[in-house]
Amino acid sequence: MTLANYLFTSESVGEGHPDKVCDRISDAVVDLFLAADPVARVACETLATTNKVVIAGEVRGPASVTFDLIENAAREAIKDIGYEQDGFHWKTADIEILLHAQSADIAQGVDAAGNKDEGAGDQGIMFGYACRETDALMPAPIFYSHGILRGLAQTRHASSKSGLGPDAKSQVTLRYENGKPVCATSVVVSTQHDEAVDQEEIREIVRPHVLKVLPEGWMCEESQFYVNPTGRFVIGGPDGDCGLTGRKIIVDTYGGAAPHGGGAFSGKDPTKVDRSAAYACRYLAKNVVAAGLADKCTIQISYAIGIARPLSVYVDLQDTGKDVDEKKLESVLRDVMNLSPRGIREHLHMNRPIYAVTSAYGHFGRVPDEEKGTFTWEKTDLVPALKSAFGR
Repeated sequence: MTLANYLFTSESVGEGHPDKVCDRISDAVVDLFLAADPVARVACETLATTNKVVIAGEVRGPASVTFDLIENAAREAIKDIGYEQDGFHWKTADIEILLHAQSADIAQGVDAAGNKDEGAGDQGIMFGYACRETDALMPAPIFYSHGILRGLAQTRHASSKSGLGPDAKSQVTLRYENGKPVCATSVVVSTQHDEAVDQEEIREIVRPHVLKVLPEGWMCEESQFYVNPTGRFVIGGPDGDCGLTGRKIIVDTYGGAAPHGGGAFSGKDPTKVDRSAAYACRYLAKNVVAAGLADKCTIQISYAIGIARPLSVYVDLQDTGKDVDEKKLESVLRDVMNLSPRGIREHLHMNRPIYAVTSAYGHFGRVPDEEKGTFTWEKTDLVPALKSAFGR
C-alpha cells in the first residue's frame, strides 16, 4: 500500500561541485564533436582533482577536433563555472587527454549497414517520470533543490563581490499529506564562500533564494534551516574533493522519486541509449501527464546493444490513470514515437551541440529553448495525439 502521509527528501549539487565540473567538461567534449560532425561518437569520462583534469574515453569523429581544441573547451568550461582559485584554476590546471578511437566491435553493432538500422549503443534499462507536483511536471523536492542552487549561481555570476564560491549543495525535505507536498520540514544548503564571509552572512545570502523558490508559506522552521552546518566551506570544488563524470545520476533525474536505470548521461553522444532513451522516457511520461491521462507516469524502456527496436516498453500510472488502460497506452506510445535509437534522435533533434547546458541543475524539468534547440524532450507536443488516441 502506498503511504499517503510521509516526508521525502531530494538533493541537488551546483555547477561547481567536483562531479558537476566533470559532467560539464565531458558534455563540452560531446558538443565539440557534434558541432564538427552530427554523427560523431563520444563516450567521454572526466576526473578532476587539485589543479588536475584527466579526460579519457572513446571517440569517433573528424580529425579537425584536435586535443588542443578539447583542452581549450575544458578550460573554457572551468572558466565559465568560475574557478580561479589556487587549488583549481581554469588557466593553470594541468589537463591530460587520453581519448582514443571507438572500439570497432561496438561500432559495428551500432552502425547501420544494408537492411540493418542503427542499433542501440549499449544494453540497458531507462526510466522516465512525470507528476503534477510542480508546473514543470517534476517531483517537488528535486525541483526546488535545483532552483535554490540556480539562484545562488546567478547571484555569484552577477557580482564578483557576492562572497559565494562555485561549489554548492542543497537538500529539501517536504511533508506530504494525502500524497501531495504541503510544506518543507527542513532545508540544507552548503555553499563555498570567501574567507572573509562568516556563517551568519552566508545564511542571510542563502535565505532569499530559498524563500523565492518554495511556495509561499512553505518555509521550514528556523531551527531546521541549515546553512553550511560544518561552519566553514572555503576550500571547495576539485581542490577539496575529487570529481568524476556520472556520479550524480539521481540529482540529474528525479531526486529518487522515480526509478533509475543506472546509466549516466553526461559525456555520451545520443547513440548511447543511456542518454537518448532516458530523455525519450521523460518526454513520453511528461506528455502522458500533460494530456490529462494520469497524475503520475513512470515509463521503462529496455534495449540490447546493436538492436534497433526496444525489447520492452512498460508503463505504470501508479493508480492515477484517468480511465486509461496501461497496456493500450504502451501500444499508443510506440505508435506516436519511433523508439529506435535513430527514431529518438531524429524526433528530438539530438545530433546537435546541446548538452553542456544539461550538465547542472537537472536534465529534466527545464524550459525548451527553440532558438538553441535545447531540452526538446521537455516539449508537450504529443498531447493532441495522445488525447485523440483515448477519445479526449
